[in-house]
Amino acid sequence: MNALKIKKGSSRKSAYDLRDPHKDVEEKHTLAVLVDNEAGVLARVIGLFSGRGYNIDSLTVAEVDHLGHASRITIVTRGTPEIIEQIKAQLGRIVTVREVHDLTVEGPSVERELALFKVAGNGEKRVEALRLADIFRANAVDSTLESFIFELTGAPDKIDAFADLMRPLGLVEMVRTGVAALSRGAE
Repeated sequence: MNALKIKKGSSRKSAYDLRDPHKDVEEKHTLAVLVDNEAGVLARVIGLFSGRGYNIDSLTVAEVDHLGHASRITIVTRGTPEIIEQIKAQLGRIVTVREVHDLTVEGPSVERELALFKVAGNGEKRVEALRLADIFRANAVDSTLESFIFELTGAPDKIDAFADLMRPLGLVEMVRTGVAALSRGAE
């Protein structure tokens, strides 16, 4: 009987599985899309994502050039490198899209988000909520005897961390603006 011996530390791979294991890893990307400021543009961009089953983690839209009739759409999405490239290519084909930038790969960028948190609580929980708000540099923008509304600006991870800490202290409701991002440097 012939036995196949495998050296310690080596692994057997199937000839049928020749895919790159890193190819299927999903990554988060922040896309900045400069578009004509006209009716229906946002619907076309969103339609591209929904029609192909791509998810949007965050979406922010605002006019950035009134005289030039331009708006900027900042989209945070996830996907494999192939899917991200496909999204960028398809966005670039939309007639009203002027520019598409992948801030994640183009170099360092700054991402910020604004969030409001309504936290209800009495006694020690109320004191702890105020203490944590001070640590996170959150501002109390409204206060009653039963609750606070905190305003916090920062990176999305900071917003998430603050929300996680406020939940056991009486987080009632929160609202987020979505990510606003700019690439760093002179350009």
